[in-house]
Amino acid sequence: MRFHAADGRVLHAWLGGDPDGELVAVLHGCPDTRHVAMTGDAAARAAGVRLLCVNRPGYGDSTLHASTHASVADDLAGVAAELGREHFAVLGMSVGGGYAVACAARHPDRVTAVGLVATQPPGTRHEPVHELEAEMAPEFLRWRAQVDPGDPDDDALAARWLTLLPATDAALVAARTSGEIAAAVRESLRHPDGYLRDAATMARPWDHGPELVRCPVRAWFGELDDRSTAAGASDLLAGFADLDVTVRPGTTHLATLVAHWPEVLTTLRELSA
Repeated sequence: MRFHAADGRVLHAWLGGDPDGELVAVLHGCPDTRHVAMTGDAAARAAGVRLLCVNRPGYGDSTLHASTHASVADDLAGVAAELGREHFAVLGMSVGGGYAVACAARHPDRVTAVGLVATQPPGTRHEPVHELEAEMAPEFLRWRAQVDPGDPDDDALAARWLTLLPATDAALVAARTSGEIAAAVRESLRHPDGYLRDAATMARPWDHGPELVRCPVRAWFGELDDRSTAAGASDLLAGFADLDVTVRPGTTHLATLVAHWPEVLTTLRELSA
């Protein structure tokens, strides 16, 4: 599914769940795409939630753009308006949290609730984005070459991807077919510049702070997540006026969302009602 931004850019998206349900817009991690939201399709239908995920610029078929947290937030708000949805909740997965907060801060009369799953705190680098992209490129391109997203063999590509994940997360991902896993990897890594823009943006401070968010915020972390912790995000979390935090025992990064879609979506739907 494709939408268009106000300036004509293509916004590559996925729309699922209950067509009549409250809209929850997912802001994916990095590198990731709309494919992560697809894993919540059945849970969204059961919870009465319409689920949307828009690829950020440079991922999949979304036009590469000098994006910021603010521009991504505005793109998402535009897609929601095109769908006829005045109000919606946002759900940020991992580094998608910064974009979710920006959306709530910039569109306070439209965003009804914020969900933050395994969110990472704002970055601390202040160099220009293009300098950070150049710094990150060599290591990322070496890693991308090892993954080899251009490999036409779905089984081989999926197997390589699973070796990069913690065992719990790998087991969740392995429940999908090799074709589904390979399609998700290819879409995430097709354009290196998309990842590099995203990674450089997340390394810098956010455009908008938590003090600008008026709606309820619910945050979930995994006890075994070595990438995102409640303690590491404590300064960020302290800035929200209406916050509840859950730490899931024995849970790793991706599992914090994928193994708990029903609870996350039901919570956001109830807050949005």
